Amino acid sequence: MFFVYALKSLKDNKLYIGYSNNPRERLEYHNKGKVEATKYRRPLEIIFLEGYLNQQDATSREKFFKTGWGRTHLKKVLSNYLKSNQINQVEDD
Repeated sequence: MFFVYALKSLKDNKLYIGYSNNPRERLEYHNKGKVEATKYRRPLEIIFLEGYLNQQDATSREKFFKTGWGRTHLKKVLSNYLKSNQINQVEDD
């Protein structure tokens, strides 16, 4: 399986969208500073996870979440969480 995920930076409260076939391992990779887009925003935590049976569907969904419409949709899905945790914005990386 492949997963689309949203990470929240505990440093700046911004979101990062990505995909992986192993989101826990990928989170560790992010938190060790091995991902350029997030290495200065550590620590990070997973706040959203969506599973897909194939990589193409996961990458399509990741790309969608990085569009204006996708960010709006994700913010609606996570609206209660975002309000209670004052999340700033979704990053396009």
